[in-house]
Amino acid sequence: MAEITLEGLGKVYPDGTRAVGNVNLEIEDGEFLVLVGPSGCGKSTILRMIAGLEEITEGKLLIGGQVMNDVQPKDRDIAMVFQSYALYPHMSVYDNMAFALKLRKVPKDEIRQRVERAAEILEITSLLDRKPKTLSGGQRQRVAMGRAIVREPKAFLMDEPLSNLDAKLRVQMRAQLSELHKRLGTTTVYVTHDQVEAMTLGHRVAVLKPVSEVRPTNLQQVAPPAELYQNPANLFVASFIGSPAMNLAYCSLTSENGKLFAEFAGYRVEVDARAIERHPGIEKWVGHEVVIGIRPGEFEAAAIMPPRPDRQITVKIELAEILGSETFIHFEVNSRPVLTPEIRELLDRDQAIYDEHAETSKFTARVSPDVVVHAGDTIDLQVDTAKIHFFDPENGLRIVEQSPTGQEPEASA
Repeated sequence: MAEITLEGLGKVYPDGTRAVGNVNLEIEDGEFLVLVGPSGCGKSTILRMIAGLEEITEGKLLIGGQVMNDVQPKDRDIAMVFQSYALYPHMSVYDNMAFALKLRKVPKDEIRQRVERAAEILEITSLLDRKPKTLSGGQRQRVAMGRAIVREPKAFLMDEPLSNLDAKLRVQMRAQLSELHKRLGTTTVYVTHDQVEAMTLGHRVAVLKPVSEVRPTNLQQVAPPAELYQNPANLFVASFIGSPAMNLAYCSLTSENGKLFAEFAGYRVEVDARAIERHPGIEKWVGHEVVIGIRPGEFEAAAIMPPRPDRQITVKIELAEILGSETFIHFEVNSRPVLTPEIRELLDRDQAIYDEHAETSKFTARVSPDVVVHAGDTIDLQVDTAKIHFFDPENGLRIVEQSPTGQEPEASA
């Protein structure tokens, strides 16, 4: 096993296109780290640079403390599991798993021991004599993982290995992957666009976005899953992590009788002291515009909650999705949509894009399934203001100590 370090890693293609910019990341020995982000954010490119399948044009890559920029893929002692299983159709499962070891001229007895041990771990011992065409998608994926395991590498690199599986099988394979890592303890870098995979598998999750002039690095935040969800570093992470996405609106803060209030979209709610503690210095923003973030799960029907009129809003339901275990309520709020720094950058280039962001903001609330609602109904919702979030509207960063634009930070005592 080994730690993997990216120091200012960058990738620029010959035509000048920048795919990766200034990525700094330390992956600990034995850690399961997930790279997650939308299409085009550079996650697979970063993985391929670690594997040696993509040339590094900027920065350094270290594996086990050794610089690997110019080391051939076969000499990096890593094993990669691809989205496509890439199995040899004319070979048996056993031969597919043993192939790399045969090329290395590993003794036959050791090959058999390694293959049988990996097959036992993956519960595919009964499949060793079969050909890939006779296997299900989940079985093929386990064979592909077995082929990586038998090599006993320093690190596993996995590029969306579950994306070709159906929803039920993905859930099963996630559990098996997690159990597999517990048993092997091998450093693993896992790429996915599926945030559920990211949040359930990763010891830490690295959220990536496409490079832009506003933020010339792909890496937005690296943290354990709970930290990402509870304390997103900026508007991009806040809106990407969580499904349905976090609700965002422009908001003004007021202070009255020692209490802090958030006023947004015609509503006014008292901010809980716990939210103030999570946003040190938020009081400096009284009288200034901020962005408020409220996750769907931070709403509940006021009828089934202890009464708190100071945290209540009244909305008209546009759509109610009744899922059995929960109900999603969709409604409009009277607030212009929040424009992230990246969207504002696009608007500066092409004003026509503004039309996509000029509508009334849409909000989603997740409420108890015991609440019977229909489209067109009016309902009182209560906001858990202990869990709300605040962001700087100019740079999109979570408000923690910084002062509003144009206002000098207060000198510390």
